[in-house]
Amino acid sequence: MSSAEQGLPTPSGAERRSRLRRYQAQLLERMHDAQSGGAAAGRELGVQFGASRCLLDLTQIGEIVPWQPVSPVPLARDWYLGLANIRGQLTGIIDFARYLEYDATPPAADSRIITLAPGLGFNCALLGARVLGLRKLDDMTPAPLADNVPSWCVQQFLDQEGQLWSRLDLALLVREERFLQVGL
Repeated sequence: MSSAEQGLPTPSGAERRSRLRRYQAQLLERMHDAQSGGAAAGRELGVQFGASRCLLDLTQIGEIVPWQPVSPVPLARDWYLGLANIRGQLTGIIDFARYLEYDATPPAADSRIITLAPGLGFNCALLGARVLGLRKLDDMTPAPLADNVPSWCVQQFLDQEGQLWSRLDLALLVREERFLQVGL
């Protein structure tokens, strides 16, 4: 749906160019951080999956898109929602809250689909209840890992409000046997 169809003002050509320049600058910064190792010690994307607050490495995600219709796949696990057309590419959509054994994530205005980076070699995306923005690891206190966390939960932190955040390694997640078995 276009901006005009949503009742939003259509940005001018100059405004679109300005947005594109800002996006390109952010992309260059991300690429530089990834090459220098700065991303690992810097900012992570905060996402809410069910009751869990998770941190995703910016180098392991592709893009963040609003909720869109998903075509179900028969005989799939309840957490595998199906396929969505994201920029002309069919992408498997996983309700990560269901995967974590929380209630299903209802499609809402705040829901976001987070695609995995192409470098992970796994064409899928995680549905999150909402994106919580960038978080600096330096602003958080490391917490000991709980005994029952999966191997792809590599670190846990407490923020200044005392909320627990789990840092996920998506490269480890896509190799997990359970994650690979979407069929019943």
